Amino acid sequence: MKNQFLVALRKILKESEYKKLEKISVPKVHQFILDAIQLCNPSDVFICSDTPDEIAHIKNMAIVSKEESSALLIPGHTFHFDGPQDQGRDREVTKFLVPKGESLSPALNQIDRDEGLKEIFALLRNSMVGKTMIVRFLVLGPANSEFAIPCMECTDSWYVSHTVDLLYRNGFPTFSQLSGDVDFFATLHSAGELDENMVSKNYDKKRIYIDYTK
Repeated sequence: MKNQFLVALRKILKESEYKKLEKISVPKVHQFILDAIQLCNPSDVFICSDTPDEIAHIKNMAIVSKEESSALLIPGHTFHFDGPQDQGRDREVTKFLVPKGESLSPALNQIDRDEGLKEIFALLRNSMVGKTMIVRFLVLGPANSEFAIPCMECTDSWYVSHTVDLLYRNGFPTFSQLSGDVDFFATLHSAGELDENMVSKNYDKKRIYIDYTK
């Protein structure tokens, strides 16, 4: 049986990027990427399969895009400044998407799932026009162990794609060994419109919504 999501992606992606995704046999991965592309409408898509050249390319693009700077005395080190309105965790706009009829602890910020999805989809729609979507495959915990938790992220920020390496291990080899209906964490992120300092102009539109039903 053909993977309809992979078939659709072949019509969108460059052949080099499609060949990387072909190595992953998890339809939900392909569906997540396809949905992200159709929603955010990026001009290009870069699939990172964790080769040294690809990792170096992401770091270099973070500098070229001016999201990071290498103006440090220590060779190979870079830095990034967040905007003054984007410091630390924003608890007010971090919410769980809760389906009707369900409830979580009152200590957690919550929003009706349908309402939250409608809002976040409106904010993300066409948010990557003129940008490249970078797809990273990641692992929480030791790779190739029973404690490994596969994760993936689609973002239009080279800086975000670069710095996930501080929090995760490279996960493309792990994903290429998975098959069937497996569970994984998936994140869709857009930096939105940026100012001359390459930080968010529309910080009032920041949202961190968690869909625990997926």
